[in-house]
Parts: sequence; structure tokens; C-alpha cells
Amino acid sequence: MPKYFEFKVAGYYLYFTSFCVVECMHVHASDRKLTESGSAKFFVKENGDSVLQKPGVLNQREIAKIQEFIKQHYEEMYKMWSNYSSEGFYEKN
Repeated sequence: MPKYFEFKVAGYYLYFTSFCVVECMHVHASDRKLTESGSAKFFVKENGDSVLQKPGVLNQREIAKIQEFIKQHYEEMYKMWSNYSSEGFYEKN
């Protein structure tokens, strides 16, 4: 379960699973268990914007903080993603 970073953002780890690399780039957010159950899921666009697919247990404030973090760090995160997946960004033409 690769984490994008070893630290938490808004109290949550940002990661992806080896099972989900068949989809376009996205970010799961979970506090402890790094599983899809209860986690939030954000699809990431080519410009760093993200689309919330499911909120999990996160509240609106946490979602906004994570989306802002993704926007600021998506290029670095994409480099890690591309080591595991040939799928690109969300809604890429």
C-alpha cells in the first residue's frame, strides 16, 4: 500500500493500493487502516484539481484541506503513481 507521503494531511494518510492502479490517478485518504473501506477517494486531474468520488468519514473541512494539498503536490504525487501505473490523470483527453 504505497503512501504518497509518510506524514498525515488533515489527520489522514494519502495513499493508493496495488489493486487500484488500473484506474486513473487518484488518492485515498484514511486515518489508520489504509484500506478502501471508510476512506475518501479523490480523482486527480491534469491541472491538480481533484474530484471527490466518495467522502468516506471525512468532513467538509478535511476534504477541502486535502484537496488543497493535492493541488499543491500533485506533480510529485503523480511521479510516484506512474511508477506503479500507466494510467494517467482523471478526464485526460
